[in-house]
Amino acid sequence: GTNSLRQRRVELTSTEVEGNLGNAPEPGNEAEAAADEDFANRLDSGAGAEADGNAVVGGIPKGVLEHLAKSIVDTPEAVLVEVAQQSDASKSVLLRLHVAPEDMGRVIGRHGRVANSIRTLVRAAGAREGVDARVDIVD
Repeated sequence: GTNSLRQRRVELTSTEVEGNLGNAPEPGNEAEAAADEDFANRLDSGAGAEADGNAVVGGIPKGVLEHLAKSIVDTPEAVLVEVAQQSDASKSVLLRLHVAPEDMGRVIGRHGRVANSIRTLVRAAGAREGVDARVDIVD
């Protein structure tokens, strides 16, 4: 009777939620949702390519690192990513992340967990481009 109707409502609600996860921006976050969509589109279109068609080594990992860092910190305008190509033969790239001093704790996280997560995501983005990407967080 009543319990089965209540359970059915809960099932429908949870199904609706699961189906809509990530599809709609939270109220008031339209600009953030647009920035995330723009970032995803740049990744899919091969962000980091120059106008003449020559690919910039480390372009995708750099974009991922910038996006992650700017999303985490309180002062995103202070985020700077330097790219240093290690060697042409190995296709490895070193990304140096600079953030405001007050944001260092946010980027590193407890016991370095956030920093390690960032490194893992950037390494995966580099693998998509065929590049070994490493991240150094600089003071």
